[in-house]
Amino acid sequence: MRNTIEAIRPVDKTVGNDVQAYLHTLTKPIGSLGMLESLAVQLGEITSNKFPEVSPPGIIVFAADHGIADEGVSAYPKEVTAQMVHNFLQGGAAINVLAKQIGAMFQIVDIGVSTFIESENLVNRKIRNGTGNFLYEDAMSRKEAIDAIEVGIDVATKLIQDGAKCIIPGEMGIGNTTSSSAILAILSQEDISMIVGSGTGITEEQRKYKEKVIQNSITSREPNREDVMDVLAKVGGLEIAGMTGAILGAASKKTPILIDGFISTIAALVAVKLCEHVKDYLIIGHQSEERGHQIALEMLECKPILNLQLRLGEGTGAALAFPLLKASVNILQEMATFSSAGVTEREKQ
Repeated sequence: MRNTIEAIRPVDKTVGNDVQAYLHTLTKPIGSLGMLESLAVQLGEITSNKFPEVSPPGIIVFAADHGIADEGVSAYPKEVTAQMVHNFLQGGAAINVLAKQIGAMFQIVDIGVSTFIESENLVNRKIRNGTGNFLYEDAMSRKEAIDAIEVGIDVATKLIQDGAKCIIPGEMGIGNTTSSSAILAILSQEDISMIVGSGTGITEEQRKYKEKVIQNSITSREPNREDVMDVLAKVGGLEIAGMTGAILGAASKKTPILIDGFISTIAALVAVKLCEHVKDYLIIGHQSEERGHQIALEMLECKPILNLQLRLGEGTGAALAFPLLKASVNILQEMATFSSAGVTEREKQ
């Protein structure tokens, strides 16, 4: 983990300036393609390439169970995590459909599912059989949190070596909005009521109960907000740590990272706490319906591309936003300049 963090460099602003200058030569009014232009500039900065590539994207879904799910904080029982992993492996989940649509390389990583799952298509990197119930004990040891991050680093860097040009971290784990909300509450010091949302679709009564579980857990665990690894170990999730590692690994390889919703944004926030340069490698795919997502985005100083009222996870919102990244690089690579098209440029004032 330390070596990966030390390998992450600031993005290349010089190339970004070159991309911006080139965009001004294309047959359109300056700035008229809005966010597509800023995406093109950012992708140039990330990759140090004036004509960056983002295809194929690589989607990595990390799956793990949470001990806190035993407290009834989700609308679904804990066994749904393993059942959904089987669904991913059979190609039946929303992320499978969207991954196919965008031509993504696709991996499912068991980093902490409570039960054993055997499949040649599953990447088995299990750290432990789910986290501890952090209402009563630390979710995991500091070493386990580091090990999970290193799994994410390893999986992402191998996928990049195999040809992925953009990494989309995704997750599956019943109870992970509770874990993510706890992390955000600690790091942001915002009131719990401003952070905790409906997750998988719990009632308002259940949501208020979830707030109490998180508040009591934070009081019991006493995490050090100045030490993000302490926070991650005490109230985090193995799949959150895995996504954190994937983000760090991609940044170390100058590869764009397209972030999904609330839970992957919390993983990104942890990664930025570990290395501030990571922030400029992040592209936020969408605005989640989960209440705390806006707070996390403000902490990262990032703006989402889409707002489709999503709250599914798995990487789905990021996969839906990916075609806009592809459009931004296609504009750079294929659009004519005023000179090449023989079109008169705007008059200089």
